[in-house]
Amino acid sequence: MFDFLKDHPFAVEAFFEQSIVLTFAVPKEELSSLIPECLTLDTFQDQWAFIAMAMVQTKGLRPKGSPKFMGNDFFLIGYRVFVRYTNQEGKRLRGLYILKSETDKRKMEVLGNIFTHYNYTTTDIQYLESEESIEISSVQSNFHVVLDKREENINLPEHSPFADWKEARRFAGPLPFTFTYNENSREVLIIEGVRQNWIPNPIHIRDYQFDYLKTLHLKNPILANAFMIKNIPYFWKKGKKERWK
Repeated sequence: MFDFLKDHPFAVEAFFEQSIVLTFAVPKEELSSLIPECLTLDTFQDQWAFIAMAMVQTKGLRPKGSPKFMGNDFFLIGYRVFVRYTNQEGKRLRGLYILKSETDKRKMEVLGNIFTHYNYTTTDIQYLESEESIEISSVQSNFHVVLDKREENINLPEHSPFADWKEARRFAGPLPFTFTYNENSREVLIIEGVRQNWIPNPIHIRDYQFDYLKTLHLKNPILANAFMIKNIPYFWKKGKKERWK
């Protein structure tokens, strides 16, 4: 009855205190079945497709323009595929397709699933930071990431398909758009994000494990890049729908 509420009925703003994104390269054939028919994979060298795991510390997340006291602080985790969509005007848009979202608070799960199609669940999240490293982990979701803060001249991950960090930044995320598809009505929901001072900084990942990637039955996802950004004002515009074909 209230399904329309899930279509991002209002703009939302937040402050990204920190966002850490790991992007994995996978042969495109392995990801094609994970996206809806209206989207195509955003590929590199017509061989590699990409799935990203983003860990974001948000502050003051609230409807755009509302008082700051209405904001909430959440830790958000998202698994997204890099995709493209050609809209009714013939423009090719680069963006992301959400597979799964997690948060550290039940309130965000409830509100997120009322106002989005992002499939939020609540999980435990531990964040430990020292002078040498940052470690983020979850017992319930069975993942952990350890990044080294001491590295200065950071190399691309071993076996990355990219030749340099300039190539890798094209798949750093988040991209300008996020897409959701209603197969029954053949409608595409387009959510545009607006950001300022977005400068992704390469980071060295010492160790990682994501149980969710195993559930996708990917044969050998390769860590292609890893970036961090800090202190970014961000907002998402109200969702826009259009009929596909």
